Amino acid sequence: MNIALLGVSHWHSGMHADAVRHAGATIGAVWDWDPDCAARFAAAQDTIVVRSLEAALVPRPDLVVVMGHPAHVPSLAETVISAGLPMLLEKPAASDTATLEHIAEQARQAHLFVAVPLANRLSPALADLTGPVAHAHFRIVNGPPQRYRDDGVGWVLDPAIGGGGALRNLGIHGIDCALSLGQGPLQIISASVARRMHASELVEDHALVVLADAADALFTIEAGYTAPNLSAGGDFEWRTATPGRYCIDRGAQVTTLQADGGGQLPPLLPAHRYRAFLADTLARLESGRPPLVTLDNYVAAMRLIDAIYERVAS
Repeated sequence: MNIALLGVSHWHSGMHADAVRHAGATIGAVWDWDPDCAARFAAAQDTIVVRSLEAALVPRPDLVVVMGHPAHVPSLAETVISAGLPMLLEKPAASDTATLEHIAEQARQAHLFVAVPLANRLSPALADLTGPVAHAHFRIVNGPPQRYRDDGVGWVLDPAIGGGGALRNLGIHGIDCALSLGQGPLQIISASVARRMHASELVEDHALVVLADAADALFTIEAGYTAPNLSAGGDFEWRTATPGRYCIDRGAQVTTLQADGGGQLPPLLPAHRYRAFLADTLARLESGRPPLVTLDNYVAAMRLIDAIYERVAS
């Protein structure tokens, strides 16, 4: 399959390129608003760069990966939707939920396939559940905010552009998983954010949220920029408790506790989850099934995070 990568100034562009090749697909075209950035990326990936968006879309790639600065992504996404091309829409796709809702409505009217790479839905802790979840915990704590400046995407740290801090950027993975597991709407039980470690930043460096569903299942989401570096992948843990089974996914190790004692499951390394997500996306696209994580799922997670930030502010 031929896959176009648009907006490669996004810090996940290398992960998407790796996922394309791991899936046995071809990077058909590389484009960015910054032609020098696009040229460097294309050279590093040994692929072609195109100078115009039209040149990237005219060959009608099988899938278009859309990413970049959230001030520019909405118009780029609308162009891809108008072209009627299947899309993988990277986050943040917009600075606010209303703009994302507009994109979702356009995609809905066009009956377009749009996947959102919230790849932790593929965590082994969410697979083969033995019944409804009693409680779950999603923790993702990565390195300090400076890493975004080092990657040339310091705008992530401006809430007017990125839409928030660690909760919006990292915690959205846990929020999405909680929404996928919960029965009915989720209620905010408590929410706190902290700026203690990186007090000069515009965004929070740590957030802790407790949610409950209509069946009284509890979900805790913890997200932060408080790890000193990413040498060990940060602090990652996905936990789910269902009848007769308790699963702990720590990225490189997955443990299950069961009545018979449990054991270890094959892990899916966080660094490889984009590979797995793209492979799943291509399989769904070819078979006519909807994406694992849809644009509507993304909107739902954004709405809930909006409500959490409002709760904290009040």
